Amino acid sequence: MRRAKYIYDPLTLAYHKVERTWKHLLRDTSLFLLGSMLMGLIFFFGIQYFMDSPEEKALKRQLEISEETYRELEEQIQELGAVAAELERRDNEVYRVILESEPPASWVRQGGLPLDADRYEKIRGLSNETLLERSLRKVDDLKKRLAVHSASLDEVADLAQRKGEILKALPAIRPVKDQPSIRFSSGFGYRIDPIFKVSKLHQGVDFSAKQGTPIYATADGVVASNELYGGRGYGKHLTISHGYGYHTLYAHMSRVVRRQGQRVKRGDLIGYIGNTGKSTGPHLHYEVIYRGRRVNPINFFFNDLTPAEYNKLLAQAAANNQSFD
Repeated sequence: MRRAKYIYDPLTLAYHKVERTWKHLLRDTSLFLLGSMLMGLIFFFGIQYFMDSPEEKALKRQLEISEETYRELEEQIQELGAVAAELERRDNEVYRVILESEPPASWVRQGGLPLDADRYEKIRGLSNETLLERSLRKVDDLKKRLAVHSASLDEVADLAQRKGEILKALPAIRPVKDQPSIRFSSGFGYRIDPIFKVSKLHQGVDFSAKQGTPIYATADGVVASNELYGGRGYGKHLTISHGYGYHTLYAHMSRVVRRQGQRVKRGDLIGYIGNTGKSTGPHLHYEVIYRGRRVNPINFFFNDLTPAEYNKLLAQAAANNQSFD
């Protein structure tokens, strides 16, 4: 049985019984339900805000694992990049130097292989698009560099197999023997032209000697057409093709003892010093041509000189004197 409720009236100094109608009951019930709903909503959103659901916990865990994996991937990509850079350095500065071969140009190493145009389009719109694209581009860069380096190593391996042939093809000795009557008279570079008295590029080196001094092939090869690199100003001259991009030219000879198409070996007699063509005295003008470009012959005189003799020759070659042709 419900207990009766009384309220004190200060005016009459008496208690009066409170009569509750259905309206009071409806009001109290509505307030209770409304308060309960409000507390339930506060409790629900509080839990949602401060506490993760099992699905959110799983997603956060997956995100943490993904970020950790990405960081490890980034570190591995950087390590592989450093390894690729070291391999390229060895290729350029060690293997190619030993084998006397030009390394691939930097733009070739960075160029690499063509990529699939749709490769990056597949990740457009994904939540982690930026991270994925950055990683993909780094991986693609490594793939391109390694593809070029792989081809370069194949070339190096082939060059190593043919090292003996390459060494024979290098113009590694002087074209005249060392004797008191022979003088290194002019080096490679800009020199005073003996005829026109102006500074001109002297594309070889000169050895002055008595007429008829023997001239020798500086490497194995085949006598080539004199029209290849020679000219009227060279007088009687001889061009030898050594292969692997090397040619040598011997000018102003008094007599040539080899003809076009004949094979020669390093140290074979090919002619005699003379004073033919545009020349102011008996001498040999000697050139080394590598892949169509004249290079300084002084850099190749290492097979028959001691270090002291080579340093002395370098000093003579550096003198800014007048050429003989």
